[in-house]
Amino acid sequence: MTFPEDFPINARWPAQNPDVLQLYSFPTPNGVKISIMLEEIGLPYEAHRVTLSDVDVKSPEFLSLNPNNKIPAIIDPHGPGGQPMPLWESGAILIYLAEKTGQLLPQDPAQRYTVIQWLMFQMGGVGPMFGQMGWFHAGGGKDFEDTRPRDRYVAEVRRLLAVIEKRLDGREWICGDYSIADIALGGWMRMPERYDAVELTGWNDFPNCQAYLQRFLARPAVQRGLNIPPREG
Repeated sequence: MTFPEDFPINARWPAQNPDVLQLYSFPTPNGVKISIMLEEIGLPYEAHRVTLSDVDVKSPEFLSLNPNNKIPAIIDPHGPGGQPMPLWESGAILIYLAEKTGQLLPQDPAQRYTVIQWLMFQMGGVGPMFGQMGWFHAGGGKDFEDTRPRDRYVAEVRRLLAVIEKRLDGREWICGDYSIADIALGGWMRMPERYDAVELTGWNDFPNCQAYLQRFLARPAVQRGLNIPPREG
């Protein structure tokens, strides 16, 4: 049997307690999905700070776990069949943890696939589009004279916010009950303010989204998970 300490990543980020789930992450919107999920479900885990710098995410040790060199990733020492389960891609990890614990993903097939549908909406739309908007507005692309790339992503962010706004009519959470779809969306919904793009994205035109974000941030598990692992280590 292979144990977490036998994985090459352990040479750089050693497990202090190999019997609990090992999380390799950084508090980005994608990274905090998993720390928030773990805090919500109460599964014991150990967090390792993996920065976004090439020295970490492109190191041989991290690439041995995630060849796509992106956080987050996990090793669950008690995976299927009692074998350790290495896993990457935040959406896949959320589904895995929900199925492992029977939490935050409905058992009813129709409700279950509705949650997965909105999780995929975040993975394929909200995350990439919000991230690109942020890069062109507040990151490395902010000094480009040609504003067309930024404007394209701003328009798509506004469109996506309108989809969410309509979905939240009469709902507290995106699929009725709080679920992994909300954990996936919640961290990204902070981005208009964090990118100083409230006016640019028309954030104030989406009251349902604003109230949704406040409900999300009010959850104790969310508050804990937003800073795991800490940015400064």
